[in-house]
Amino acid sequence: MELNQLRCFIAVADELHFGHAAQRLDMLPSALGRYIKLLEASLGTRLLSRSTRNVSLTLHGALFLEEAREIVTRADQLQQRFQKLARQNAGRLRIGAIDSAAVSLIPHILHLFRERWPEVEIQVMEDKTTKLLPKLKSGRLDLIFIRPMEQMDSALENQFLFYEDVVLAIAEKHPLAQYSEIHVNDLAGIPLIVPERKVRPHSYDLTMNLFDHAGFKPQLVKIADEKQTIINMVAAELGAAIMPRWVTRMSALKVKFIPLAAEYLNIRRKLPISAVWVKDSRDETRDKMMAIVMQERELIARQY
Repeated sequence: MELNQLRCFIAVADELHFGHAAQRLDMLPSALGRYIKLLEASLGTRLLSRSTRNVSLTLHGALFLEEAREIVTRADQLQQRFQKLARQNAGRLRIGAIDSAAVSLIPHILHLFRERWPEVEIQVMEDKTTKLLPKLKSGRLDLIFIRPMEQMDSALENQFLFYEDVVLAIAEKHPLAQYSEIHVNDLAGIPLIVPERKVRPHSYDLTMNLFDHAGFKPQLVKIADEKQTIINMVAAELGAAIMPRWVTRMSALKVKFIPLAAEYLNIRRKLPISAVWVKDSRDETRDKMMAIVMQERELIARQY
């Protein structure tokens, strides 16, 4: 019996769906299934009852779940405790950030932090929210700047910072490129490039929610997940894209960026940025960084 097997079992027990649990753990459903089978084999009993459509806990599974949670929680606390002890005198801060945060927020706060504490070693990792959260919980990162999930882990502290503005990226030859602002009806019949939802859920939902009250469905094209690639596809006249405003800083020949009309300002709430760290954990270096973040919060928000 291994900790990874317990984590897999807990995820499936929470979701009662192998696909959703695998996405939560950022692994393939087939690999998740193997972990569960190995765990059941080591225990000599079935923990989950599976059918083509449903997953449920067996009697033994329900009894095992509470104990499994306690073991994993205690193991995580032990790991975090000693990682923090090791860091206290190391003068190091490991930061994770999504691409949006890496554009302006991270350079801004690092510049101010370096002026005050030049001896501290700073490591920055850029990745997607779904990749950064497990690294934070396992102790490999100390502070992350991400798009918060609808339901955040209760073991994490989530400090909302700001929402991002939104623009339409479109080829400069397209008639819409001459518009000063965009209304949803302007997008009828225009292919919209979106990432896969499982890869970038916030970006995908950003486009879909824009059409909640429209009289038509958007024409979606899923051909790219990375923002630079999407911009290149827009330049190649393969479609338009609803994107955060910071992409206007990218080198984008033959692409125009047009703001959405004021009536769609509520769509910004689909692009939040939060600072997240492990709750009830002591880390003076992280707290110094967060003090700068909160001090500069309004100024940084204006850049987005």
